[in-house]
Amino acid sequence: MDNRHTKRLHTIQNLYALCFEADEEKRSIPHKDDESTSQILKNLETIDQHIQDHAPKYPIDKISKIDISILRLAVYELLIEKKEPMKVIINEAIELAKELGNDRSYSFVNAVLGSLNTEVTTPK
Repeated sequence: MDNRHTKRLHTIQNLYALCFEADEEKRSIPHKDDESTSQILKNLETIDQHIQDHAPKYPIDKISKIDISILRLAVYELLIEKKEPMKVIINEAIELAKELGNDRSYSFVNAVLGSLNTEVTTPK
């Protein structure tokens, strides 16, 4: 399995587990073994706002925990980390949604990230 795919899976597992953590302080503890998780938590408000802007009919707390975890990672990689091409990040997020989510997850993830991609790549 691709090392980047494995790292993404690990980050999604961390984010998914944190969805169940009620203690706000524990959610903000840096994850020394996963820089992506730490950075996502640090930028969570901004990341969630981008998701909300591109999925306005779905409040963050109503999106499935696995879908929101995948979206948070993808938005972080697209807008903050910027280490890989958008197409690669979006395709990987869709594959992760197919692998980990329900039958509609990949369509939802694709729609949100497609909308975000259009906004980012469209000249103003």
